[in-house]
Amino acid sequence: MQKTSARLLSLLSLLQARRDWPGAVLAERLDVSARTLRRDVDRLRKLGYPVRAVKGPDGGYRLDAGTRLPPLLFDDEQAVALAVALRTAAATGAGIEDGAERALTTLRQVMPARLRHRIDALQVTSVARSAPRPQPQADTGVLMALSAAVQAREVLRFDHAPAHAADTAAEEAPPPRRVEPHHLVTRGGRWYLVAWDLDREDWRVFRADRITPRTPTGPRFTPRDLPGGDAAAFLTGRFRGSDGSPDWPCRGTAVLHLPASAVSPHAADGTVEELGPDRCRLTTGSWSWPSLAAAFCLYDTDIEVVGPPALKEAFAGLADRCARAVAERPRRR
Repeated sequence: MQKTSARLLSLLSLLQARRDWPGAVLAERLDVSARTLRRDVDRLRKLGYPVRAVKGPDGGYRLDAGTRLPPLLFDDEQAVALAVALRTAAATGAGIEDGAERALTTLRQVMPARLRHRIDALQVTSVARSAPRPQPQADTGVLMALSAAVQAREVLRFDHAPAHAADTAAEEAPPPRRVEPHHLVTRGGRWYLVAWDLDREDWRVFRADRITPRTPTGPRFTPRDLPGGDAAAFLTGRFRGSDGSPDWPCRGTAVLHLPASAVSPHAADGTVEELGPDRCRLTTGSWSWPSLAAAFCLYDTDIEVVGPPALKEAFAGLADRCARAVAERPRRR
């Protein structure tokens, strides 16, 4: 039989592994009697762990949420995963860098030496997406309020700051938005709220860093079906200019006079097919046909347009536009 301290750690680990445990199964796993198990449960309760007895034919125990955070027990892989997540917290855009750093310090102090060496060997530098100016971060309190409204399915009222506040400084402040919040999504270091706008009767995407929630929240609502059914795909589709689909609204194919190995690193979500040592077929998409034609031109090589016809028309329009841009202009007198 294990010593009491070791047995308590084993019991705590089992209670954290699943929601409900029959008492007989726990006693068998720990190789103790039912009486000893009850005493160990009482010891955990005195240490601050809210272990609740579950009624039923077999009886059992459950580790519930308490009013304070007791000491936690992680296995090796859980501890390493948590440390990695804390190291990369700066890239989330949630403004939790200070809290994550303090949590990592606390976690590292109680780690065994073998895990500290693994964590210290993993040096990570989080690099945000390039932007002309630093991206504003969402306030953690706002994120919690939005998440709570999504979870409770309550109508949310909030002020939404415009993208260019200077343009509307002299205008009257717009009324608060009223939405049915459905999903909180993070993308590229920014947080977005996907919601049904009650006043505009349409789906909308709001940047969380521009939201100032108002209280109290409104009545409960029955969730609507999100187009496509997937929040991540819906948000991607909105950024690409399409509704209900994560794909680009315009997609075409062209043959480039370059080896596939030279095109693939820059094709993003496009498909590259090798046609020979110096030719490949690229299928990719964009938000408009002119922008798609321009994307093919970025490869700086001869191009054979495969289709569709709208892409060929876009190439013709782009050629005319480029010709006018370099045409000799009449001199000013």
